[in-house]
Amino acid sequence: MSNLKSKAAPKRRAQLPKIDDVTLTDRAYRELEEMIVTLQLAPGTVLSEHTLATRLKIGRTPIREALQRLARDGLVVIMPRRGIMVSEIDLRMQLRLLEVRRELERLMARLAADRATDEERREFGEIANGMLKAASNTDDIDFMRLDQRFNALVAATARNEFARRSMGLMNAISRRFWYQHYQQVADLPLTAKLHASVAQAIADKKPKLAAAASDKLIDYIEDFARKTLDS
Repeated sequence: MSNLKSKAAPKRRAQLPKIDDVTLTDRAYRELEEMIVTLQLAPGTVLSEHTLATRLKIGRTPIREALQRLARDGLVVIMPRRGIMVSEIDLRMQLRLLEVRRELERLMARLAADRATDEERREFGEIANGMLKAASNTDDIDFMRLDQRFNALVAATARNEFARRSMGLMNAISRRFWYQHYQQVADLPLTAKLHASVAQAIADKKPKLAAAASDKLIDYIEDFARKTLDS
């Protein structure tokens, strides 16, 4: 999509979408995760706790704890006595990851549609509308932030800690892969529409429709991954 914004210098905003900051570690994690996913911290970059603490204006202890969480997510590699490095992107790993995502996301979408509260359903509706608006404005950063908010809300409303933990290991890796390659082979409006369909089905309390919409989304993401490999 030639009219999309350059990913070299993504637009920064004052705050992330509706996920309340609870601790400085949470804040450090969210900001570092976004920097890695949107390639401001590119694969292979060696990280310094001191430099990151200065850049984010957060103490080194929260930075260290955030980096440990990012290591569990697979976004950084902690090398004893050598430092911390942003992990490389493994293209073929995405297809293996999608095999698991398909089953988990279908389950979680269905559970969320069945178990979400009225307030949570309203938030899913807001997310659906926000994603479509971000796509119409070709705003990839807004879409990425809404996708993070969507993932967190699905995980919470599914009310299944085992599924939540499993998906937590995959979401950031998947979003970074998408962000790296979407300008070449992806369609942001279609991506947003498919995500919004899942969110709206959950908002409407339609478990079967949410599961079917989740499968359509993964069908598209898998096709996107294969086109990336082919290119």
